[in-house]
Formats: sequence, structure tokens, C-alpha cells
Amino acid sequence: MNITASQNHKYINYKMGEITFISGGSRSGKSSYAVKLAKEKTKKVLFIATAAALDKEMRLRIKLHKKSRPARWKTIEEPENLSLLAKDLSGAFDLVIIDCLTLFISNLLLKGHSDKYIEKEVNSALKIFKKRDFDTILVTNEVGWGIVPENPLARRFRDLAGRVNQNAAGISDKAFLMISGIPLRIK
Repeated sequence: MNITASQNHKYINYKMGEITFISGGSRSGKSSYAVKLAKEKTKKVLFIATAAALDKEMRLRIKLHKKSRPARWKTIEEPENLSLLAKDLSGAFDLVIIDCLTLFISNLLLKGHSDKYIEKEVNSALKIFKKRDFDTILVTNEVGWGIVPENPLARRFRDLAGRVNQNAAGISDKAFLMISGIPLRIK
């Protein structure tokens, strides 16, 4: 969104960040679509990875994800503090990809944070990204379409992810649902 203001008879354009929300099930093509959109839009991209390499399988997944991105893109691994990172980012980028919100939520849950804290952290980060002079693509998982989990932590995660995703989709300018590799624009 561009806002034009008059100042001493001069016109100045102030760009505010556009947020694109991409949700879908596991292996639905969310990350690939985010990368595709970024490649079409700009060369100056920051990729914020929220995954923590806690085991061998996850380290392999991270390695494969890195290979799918252009080498010229900068990557920052930030599993726990998106709002602080958002405040510190300079205008050196035209686009920031955050992949993924549900892993970020999981990281904070496993650190023992309350639902209220997690929702506040995500909302704070999104408000900051919205005010920045670059666009943001936010990748997340839709986890509410499966069976009701059998344990309290899994149910808590599902419910929290659902609430956070609703807020994130609400603040976003565009929203896509990925289904079997096909993006369906929902907003």
C-alpha cells in the first residue's frame, strides 16, 4: 500500500508492507509457492526460518529447504523472537519470507510460554512487519482439519495455531490456501 502525503508542495511516497498469508496442509506446496512468489517479485529477499534443527531428520529437511532457495537470498534462523527481529531489520530487503508460523508457535510452546504470550508475540511481530517498508510472505500450516488429538499438548497446539492463523490472515492483505500444490486465493 502506498500513502502519498503533501509536504511543502512536494509529494512523498511512504510504502507500507503488504503481508501475504499462505496456509495449507503438510506438503501442500506452501513453501514452494512462497519461494515462487518471491522470485517473481524481487531479488532482495530475506528468508526467516523458524525451524529448530533438533534432530537428524529435521536437519535434513532444513538442508533441502535451503537448496530450494536462491543462494543470493539472506537467511536468518529465528525460532523464538520474531518481534525483536522485525524491529531490527533494515530496509535492505524488498521482501521477507517467514517460514513457518506453526513451527514458531511450537518452539514457543516447548519453551513453556503461555498461549497469551505466544499470541501477543505473533501479533506484535505482524504489526511491526505491516508497518515496514518491505513486503512479507507468511507461511503457516492449517492443522485443524484432522482428527482431535488425543493428548492435551497437541490439542492446545491445534487450538492455538488456529487462533494465531485467524489473526494473521485477518491482518494480511492477501491470503492463499494451498491444496495439492495449487494456490487458491481466499483473500
